[in-house]
Amino acid sequence: MVVAEVLTGIALVKQATDFIKSNINTAKDIGEIAGQIDDLFRGETEAQKARNKKAGVDNISINSVAQEILDARLAAEKLREVSVLVDMRFGPGTWASIVYERAKRIQEAKEQEKQRRIEAARKEHELWENIKTAAIVVGAVTFLGGCLIAVMLTSVS
Repeated sequence: MVVAEVLTGIALVKQATDFIKSNINTAKDIGEIAGQIDDLFRGETEAQKARNKKAGVDNISINSVAQEILDARLAAEKLREVSVLVDMRFGPGTWASIVYERAKRIQEAKEQEKQRRIEAARKEHELWENIKTAAIVVGAVTFLGGCLIAVMLTSVS
């Protein structure tokens, strides 16, 4: 399964690069190839994730190590190729802007997820505090009710 993920990632990188190379000169704006740029990043990320999962004591064969290194370098090479093509077509700094904006959005998504988890933990804590308060109130009412009944029974007898 891990090998298939690496192949899928590298295949996605190659496919996206080929599409961008063949369509870069006819693209009127960056939006026309944005989906392929996204696939390029996703393929590179998939390959890296699969490579990181693979790392371990039982995966130390030369073939495995060589394939991981070559795939990582191939993905980096394809990213460089596309960066040059995009900058040549849409002006210097376009690729850097894309990479910066992507990193910024990833960071914002991580921050939103962190805030969501903090809010969920706060709500859970609040729920447990409410349950604890309700249990104390019910216990106190039960105790006082029991005391009142005991007093009434002792005064009747």
